[in-house]
Amino acid sequence: MSELDDIRSFIAVVEAGGFGRAAQSLGLAKSIVSRRISRLEAELGTRLLSRTTRGVSATEAGLEFKARSERILAELEEAREAVAQQAGGVAGRLRLAMPLTFGYRHVAPVLGELAQLYPRLEIDAQASDRYVDLIGEHFDAAIRIGSLKDSSLIARRIAAVHAVVVGSPDYLARRGRPQTPAEIAGHDCLLYTGTQEQDWVFRAGKRSISIRPQGRLRSDSGDTLLAWAASGLGLALLPTFIASEAIGSGAVEPILLDYPLPTHALHVVRPPGPYVPGKVRVLIDLLVARFGGIPYWDPCQMAGHGKAASENLSSEDAEAGEDLAHQPA
Repeated sequence: MSELDDIRSFIAVVEAGGFGRAAQSLGLAKSIVSRRISRLEAELGTRLLSRTTRGVSATEAGLEFKARSERILAELEEAREAVAQQAGGVAGRLRLAMPLTFGYRHVAPVLGELAQLYPRLEIDAQASDRYVDLIGEHFDAAIRIGSLKDSSLIARRIAAVHAVVVGSPDYLARRGRPQTPAEIAGHDCLLYTGTQEQDWVFRAGKRSISIRPQGRLRSDSGDTLLAWAASGLGLALLPTFIASEAIGSGAVEPILLDYPLPTHALHVVRPPGPYVPGKVRVLIDLLVARFGGIPYWDPCQMAGHGKAASENLSSEDAEAGEDLAHQPA
């Protein structure tokens, strides 16, 4: 399918803005990409690219050809998937972006299960806490936690994500166990730098209590904060998907459970369009099956630790798995 390879190379050059970057993304030599574009332009009898010292951009004809080519490639992918499903399974390549810690701890086992269920499915999982551009970087889907930015992407809510403040038994014995959020002011706090939001916000009934924690240890890694907390260096605010195992083992203890923290959500987001590729659909279905309802990492954290927190967990998680297609993502 040399013509399709030429088209894919052309699209890559336009999106990358240059032959070198396109060749790198395709895993090809720059000369091969250049030769493909020249062959395509010769066959069509028109220039598709405008080459300047500042880079490469599509001509008017090139923009039209790119738009039509992308539709053709999308329809070809749909046709392949339809045939593959009739032949007895999902096939193709699933390119997924996922958060680093959550991906390693919880998504990786699900992807392993997915690979066993569908032997003809290729999986390329990129684990990073950076915000990826799904369309520009050619991802089929991404797993995101927290508030979603407005965009044209389509989101599926998988589960609620809760947070908790923890400290080691040794630290709490030495420094005391805070009974109200205000008492955190007298404690060493371990600060997460991966977000612009620095306050710890608690809820007391319908009222919010905002605390600005103070401490000398900071990190953009939740695992690092957990390790410091378990070592008795201070209090850390962590999502339960990071903290629950350490809570279950007794390495750290949850505090202030009668003052719930904001609940976020775990989503799968995908590019816009009514068609859901089979490889994305089976991923979503398996994530809902494994994480929907009350996720397995929450019960040990909540058992016997505060009526308000338990009620908060149950009410929020009852909505897990709700389809939020066509909502801002």
